[in-house]
Amino acid sequence: MRDLTYPTVIRTARVAFTVFGLEFQMSGTENVPRTGGAVLAMNHLSYLDFIFGGLAAQPSKRLVRFMAKREVFDHRIAGPVMRSMHHISVDRADGVASYREGVDYARRGEIVGVFPEATISRSMELKEFKSGAVRMAAEADVPVVPMVLWGTQLIKTKDHPRDLRRGKTIGLHVGEPIRPGDHDPAAETGRVRAAMAELLDRAIRTYPIRPEGRWWAPLAYGGTAPSPEEAARLDAEERRRRAEPNR
Repeated sequence: MRDLTYPTVIRTARVAFTVFGLEFQMSGTENVPRTGGAVLAMNHLSYLDFIFGGLAAQPSKRLVRFMAKREVFDHRIAGPVMRSMHHISVDRADGVASYREGVDYARRGEIVGVFPEATISRSMELKEFKSGAVRMAAEADVPVVPMVLWGTQLIKTKDHPRDLRRGKTIGLHVGEPIRPGDHDPAAETGRVRAAMAELLDRAIRTYPIRPEGRWWAPLAYGGTAPSPEEAARLDAEERRRRAEPNR
């Protein structure tokens, strides 16, 4: 498919990264296939993850088609940009059409970017995964490429003000492709999640700032982020607020 907007957006983003003095830790980017379809499965820490997630595919000269919630596409400015970059709109009330589109993209040799957690993790740990990424890869007969981001939460995440100060480090770590079968999506999803848990552990331990006492680090690493249980409670409260009339 033709990409007139995407290269310009990438160049603009790189300028912004320089302006904000961002440093990048990248490992395993050679695991992103140079040809053919794939599903790039990523953790979700920040509202900006889709901006940084695609960078891991740049060394392989690939573009990532992200699956993003419909509300982004409804925005009068972001919507046309997202469509011009051939990203995929997801209606959470009825995801069948977006799932089919993702399968079609992967079959046609595109890399489809998916956040299996569906929403941002307040605990900074991996949440439970939806099985859509694995099912999509199995149906399209392409691999799932596990990947984690780290440090994006320092810029803008839930329950914290955005921080645009210079000098942050963003970690992008890619694991070996996993070819899922279609006989047990739950088990295959667990396999992908386990691979991403190992990558996340590496990302946290190799990050230039120690996690102890940091609001943006998991409790399991000495940070002060909410526990997974507390994060689940906050998520439930957020869903209730959104369901209330006039919200």
